Amino acid sequence: MRLHLAAAALAAMTLAASGATAQTLRWASQGDPQTMDPHSQNESMTNMMNGQVYERLTRRDRQLNIVPSLATSWEQTGPLTWRFKLRPGVKFHDGSDFAADDVVFSINRAKELTSQVNVYANAVGTPVAIDPMTVEFRLDKVNPIFLQHLDSLWMLDKQWAEKHKVTKPLDFKNKEESHASFNTNGTGPYMLVSRAPGIKTVYKRNPNWWDKHSGNVQEIVYTQISNDATRLAALVSGEIDFVLDPAPRDVPRLRNTGGVKIIDGPENRIVFIGMDQHRDELLYSSVKGKNPFKDVRVRKALYHAIDIETMKTKLMNGQSFPTGGITPSSLASYNDPQVESRLPFDLAKAKALMAEAGYGDGFEVTLDCPNNRYINDEEICITLAAMWAKVGVKVKVVAMPRATYFPKLEKHDTSMYMLGWGGAVTDAETTMTPVLRTFGEKGVGLYNYGRVSNPKFDELAAASSAEADPAKRKELVIAALREYTSQAHLLPLHRQVIPWAARTNVDAVHRADNWLEVAWVTIK
Repeated sequence: MRLHLAAAALAAMTLAASGATAQTLRWASQGDPQTMDPHSQNESMTNMMNGQVYERLTRRDRQLNIVPSLATSWEQTGPLTWRFKLRPGVKFHDGSDFAADDVVFSINRAKELTSQVNVYANAVGTPVAIDPMTVEFRLDKVNPIFLQHLDSLWMLDKQWAEKHKVTKPLDFKNKEESHASFNTNGTGPYMLVSRAPGIKTVYKRNPNWWDKHSGNVQEIVYTQISNDATRLAALVSGEIDFVLDPAPRDVPRLRNTGGVKIIDGPENRIVFIGMDQHRDELLYSSVKGKNPFKDVRVRKALYHAIDIETMKTKLMNGQSFPTGGITPSSLASYNDPQVESRLPFDLAKAKALMAEAGYGDGFEVTLDCPNNRYINDEEICITLAAMWAKVGVKVKVVAMPRATYFPKLEKHDTSMYMLGWGGAVTDAETTMTPVLRTFGEKGVGLYNYGRVSNPKFDELAAASSAEADPAKRKELVIAALREYTSQAHLLPLHRQVIPWAARTNVDAVHRADNWLEVAWVTIK
């Protein structure tokens, strides 16, 4: 604790000695970016920090819509071809011009085996420079979420990369370091000044950025403070201005602390309960010779027994958004009311369904749950167990750290489990194919830990994955999600809220992918 406090105090003294002004954003989190190479690691903190320096052809607005960035416009000229017009006059931080050759180089660099974004880079096809300000992407198959994949790919300066021998992403897993580990050359709103891993990373405003800042931050000083209490103390004392990840237990106290405010917002993440619907007999249950979760009446009974509003108000302190949806964002279902509406809390209906299914006396089952992954994850599972006891289902909650939890799920060693799913992508594709479809090859159903198999849903979902016509695809997606929710294959709970903590003079835009865009931050 004392060492962490000393580090925070030293950072504050350093700022004072350097003449830091009110336009310096001093912020902290428990983690640290892994590398300054934007293609090497696909991890949220790393992406967010690199995203202050590097840009993509597209970007996300405050509502996570994809809008122009280094490209001013684009069009799909055929089912397998996309053409992009690049923004003229864009300069890299070293003064060199941004052009089509840099796009081609960056996409191909991102396809390398040492890149953790190669799955997205491969999905956008082959980039071809038509002229210095035009790039065409040629695909070998239809990709209806082409723009979502492209929006994950950062643009680098080809000449800079060649000069510094970083034409391939560094091999992070084998502890490789390169010039790109500690140096950058992007086109973005901020320029990297210094990088001390695990200690401090400093940026300054790019005076030649092609766009306009809506905020007033001139300098960014990021300090890793791993200890929750130390991070909280640094914020309350004013040594730092912003904390991305206050401990949930501290949020109520922070709401009543002078000089500090909480910035709330929904995360693009759905939290749900899954059930083994594959085995003929559950691994962890008192029921022998059959699987009650294969009966839709049992699944719906458990759904009806969830008092979600009480959970929201009493357990989550209002910090959740109950939903019947099964995707991270309601945009994925086109806000379809049939998909988004929950089955009502109705104990009488739940008991009737249990009796109709032949389980009027209930049964015993084990619910696996993480205890350090989602907000109040273990507490949610314990609360659900108490609710389901009212319809005769005796649930044993087994909570464990995520390092143990997820390998257990990956082995399908579970009868009932909690899972959260989310990210920046709001399209249904990145939920339906890996999470909901029948377990298969090439990542299909990889996260379908209950091994649910619904042939009608699979057919609709697979068709939507290759449907180029937006109107037809919308119909397929909605039909697929309606089929899945009608069968209660999952028990949706809520979309969780992620609070940020800041000094009262700091205004920041809370985005649904838990991303801090410093160009939008204002310090009063």
